[in-house]
Amino acid sequence: VQLVESGGGLVQAGASLRLSCAASGRSFIRDALGWFRQAPGKEREFVAAIRWSGGSALYADPMKGRFAISRDREKNTVYLQMNGLKPEDTAIYYCACDKQTSSRALSQDRNDYDYWGQGTQVTVSS
Repeated sequence: VQLVESGGGLVQAGASLRLSCAASGRSFIRDALGWFRQAPGKEREFVAAIRWSGGSALYADPMKGRFAISRDREKNTVYLQMNGLKPEDTAIYYCACDKQTSSRALSQDRNDYDYWGQGTQVTVSS
């Protein structure tokens, strides 16, 4: 399984970015794809997740209303649209896959995710 993130960069506060995660190597039909982030000196934290089939989504509370997760099943790609970026959003953003989630709720626990990408850096200047 390969998860390849792209779309990070350096932006000013208030700007928007769209991250992409190109997924390959398995059928994701029963899986969920998620985004996590890790700032320097902090633990990796949940951002959002989406069920591959059906498209239901879950967001961490600080991201609700600013971030939006979506997926394109034809392109096997998951997106994270980030609006109104703040300096505290600065982090490495990781894409992850949670296998076989069709029988349970979407998870915010990084230990439930089985595959990870290498990450893409997002830096927000004030």
